[in-house]
Amino acid sequence: MKKREKSAAGSLVELVVIVAIALGLALGIQAFLVKPYRIPSESMVPTLEVGQRVLVNRIGNRFSDPSVGEIVVFHPPVGAETQTCGAARRPSGQACDQETPQKSSVNFIKRVVAGPGDKLSIVGGHVILNGKRQKDGFTRPCADGDGCDFPSPITIPPDHYFMMGDNRGESDDSRFWGPVPKKWIIGGAFATYWPPNRIGLF
Repeated sequence: MKKREKSAAGSLVELVVIVAIALGLALGIQAFLVKPYRIPSESMVPTLEVGQRVLVNRIGNRFSDPSVGEIVVFHPPVGAETQTCGAARRPSGQACDQETPQKSSVNFIKRVVAGPGDKLSIVGGHVILNGKRQKDGFTRPCADGDGCDFPSPITIPPDHYFMMGDNRGESDDSRFWGPVPKKWIIGGAFATYWPPNRIGLF
């Protein structure tokens, strides 16, 4: 009877240890390697719908730079929620080219449309990158109005990236609060796992 009790106690301890290790690995993976992220708004429609869930690679951008076209999760500058540009005064017809110096605690998900040293302007919601209009059949067109036209070119500062949502007329992005420093980028989205009918890699 004592042997059985010892055996049962040993099995319980073993189970607790296994669960603790599994939980620790799961938390470690989320903290350092891959993090799930829920799409909170319509800014990336039609590519990503509200409530859709994606996986974000947290270590990829530590060893390589984000590329134009990549979808990333990042911390915007403080003031992003109120469309505050870091420049004291933004010239008419020009997108914001300077973020506020403080990092916000919130997370955004957008597409990288320009990188360090690139010259960028926006016409009808379309990105003109280094003098060439970029292919953007994946976007939702921008209607006439604020945010659709910034024809005066800006130059993206070193180690900064200009972010825009695919829903060009309904996205709060770098046009209004400036480029994002690389160190504020959490990682690139590489797959979607929910809902089931949209499971796949980007």
